[in-house]
Amino acid sequence: MLRRFVADLHIHTCLSPCCESRMSPRRIVGQAKLRGLDIIGICDHNSVENVACAKKVGEKEGLAVIGGIEVTSQEEVHILAFFDEDKDLFELANLVYENLPGINDERVFGEQIVVNEDDEVLSFNKRLLIGATVLPLHQIVEKIHSLSGLAIASHIDRESFSIIGQLGFIPDGLVLDGLEVSPRLSLKEAQLEFGQAFDFPLVTFSDAHTLEDVGKSFTCLLIEEANIKEIRKALFGEDGREVVI
Repeated sequence: MLRRFVADLHIHTCLSPCCESRMSPRRIVGQAKLRGLDIIGICDHNSVENVACAKKVGEKEGLAVIGGIEVTSQEEVHILAFFDEDKDLFELANLVYENLPGINDERVFGEQIVVNEDDEVLSFNKRLLIGATVLPLHQIVEKIHSLSGLAIASHIDRESFSIIGQLGFIPDGLVLDGLEVSPRLSLKEAQLEFGQAFDFPLVTFSDAHTLEDVGKSFTCLLIEEANIKEIRKALFGEDGREVVI
């Protein structure tokens, strides 16, 4: 049976260097439930090391958690990737690590904290997660799709690290599953601003880096259950599934 799911699929944890240290999976899940969310997505910069514990917390607390990553392309474009299977997510993450140069400077960019489901610190990631990979945009999107994932261009209405801000256009032949707009625009406003220009589904998520921003922006999905197959159908209006405006 189809029902309405409230989804914020772009949330960072304390693993992302630009994120506040309070953004542990346990606190994020608690805040998401307070905000009435049904599904959240964990999308740290160029890493997935806090996804597994976030899923464990979500399972205990009755909140669906989708595993994701926000990859920075060679062109400095941010792309959200989502997967049902952890093995597929980890395969993409391994490719990202193999193509991500640099070492993090905690004094400049902040700590990159790996935690467990009890909010205990396990380690500090030393890679330059805030940096760009040497992977071209088209290769990232093709890899996501080869692993049955969803590829959504991040915050296209922002000047920095967006496909529009960096390139000025969406390249011909780039097969995206959707475009995300930032919380500054509602989906109705985004449709007026971008809907006629680009033939891609539009969504909005919080891009939360603080607890207060979790659920600040969300997309309502009419789907049967919280998984990538259903979300893909909603994005493309298949089998009665839809993005509810």
